[in-house]
Amino acid sequence: MLRAVPGMITAERLACGAWLVTEPMAEVASAAIGAWVGTGARDEDDTHAGCSHFLEHLLFKGTPRWSAARIAEAIDEVGGDMNAFTTKEYTAFYVRLLSEHVDLGVDVLASIMTDPALRPEEVEAERQVISDEILMHADEPADLAVEQLTAAMFPRHPLGREVLGSVESIETLDVATIRRFFTDHYRTGNLVLSAAGDVDHERLAAAVDARFAERSGGGAPKREGPDQPPEPLVVTTRSTEQVHLALGMRAPGRHAETRWALAILNHVLGGGLSSRLFQEVRERRGLAYSIWSDRVHYEEVGMVSVGVGTAPEHAGEVLDLVHAEIDELGAHGITDRELAVAKGNLRAETLLSLEDSGARMSRVGSSHLLYGSVLSVDEVLAKIEAVEPADVAAVAAELADTERVLSVVGPFEADAFDRWRRATRDAWGARGTAEVPPLATSDRQ
Repeated sequence: MLRAVPGMITAERLACGAWLVTEPMAEVASAAIGAWVGTGARDEDDTHAGCSHFLEHLLFKGTPRWSAARIAEAIDEVGGDMNAFTTKEYTAFYVRLLSEHVDLGVDVLASIMTDPALRPEEVEAERQVISDEILMHADEPADLAVEQLTAAMFPRHPLGREVLGSVESIETLDVATIRRFFTDHYRTGNLVLSAAGDVDHERLAAAVDARFAERSGGGAPKREGPDQPPEPLVVTTRSTEQVHLALGMRAPGRHAETRWALAILNHVLGGGLSSRLFQEVRERRGLAYSIWSDRVHYEEVGMVSVGVGTAPEHAGEVLDLVHAEIDELGAHGITDRELAVAKGNLRAETLLSLEDSGARMSRVGSSHLLYGSVLSVDEVLAKIEAVEPADVAAVAAELADTERVLSVVGPFEADAFDRWRRATRDAWGARGTAEVPPLATSDRQ
């Protein structure tokens, strides 16, 4: 018999084929339940580009038994919240409500996940909504710079493709194509259910087993990693007040043990207010309102990126500073004080992010889907604490020697960055010692 012990994570492969992962929480009145489908944008071929995100929208349009309006009304009536999101590697649907209404949450979630209506008129309505969403992102130069960077980092590979798809690909998706995609991928062999809060594992297991039995079978999609080198430069000429720059380097995938040291390195580079880039570019020199770094891990490969918006006349100087900090970290690693600050920040970030049932449901569900198991919070904190300066120095040196990719959106032509096309360590001359080459802006309006 399984016991619901607060803080104890329980994972069980149910008879229907789906995994159920639960984490009871003491002294909460809420329950969050999520369904994690192990298919995302990278698992679509060209004829299905954007299909996962399309389904994210369509499942909320209801079932033969539940209309979209009735779903919204039922969840609103109990003060609940229901939503979904799509990533490169999975699609997630969740509901959060008072624990006394768990049965309603399971009923709605199971209904849309096993028997969506996919009515033609609703497909057409959402097609327009998604097209507008795609165009909205294209209008944001900072977003476009990051999207371009990802495409250049993984050229001719689904990881480089935008999750939303394109206006052209969305236009080709008809009801029959979308339904086939749903039938192939939305099966229990490719599904993790997770719950956290005031939940009972055994009760949930019985409900999930009964409701998802009709969707048994299937499995995780087969994947191949990128096999093409990155493209070093992509420039979109646009008459903007700022130039938006995104610089990236490939990094290890999510199963690499070095990901913990990379988390530390990312914080020191540009992940916090005390980071080197924020202090140097924003605080000391006043060259940008915001500058940041981020890391992402996919199954076989990852990426570390830096993003900044600055005045066009400062683009060369800012790029030189970014390169210089990456090179300096590669050559000398980080200080003991930087290590302590980064560890403290990551520890607090981890603990603060888990103070509600929705966050805990998300952590256990995504972790089990992506890693096949869930580390306890104490285990996560121990991994962070175990990182030594030498570990960070090693990943910093490797990152500094990795080819760098630059994405630009702003008033420049591509040839303004010809100097950058050189080999990584020769770009912009001897970084940090040479004079920054001027960049000529475009006259295009």
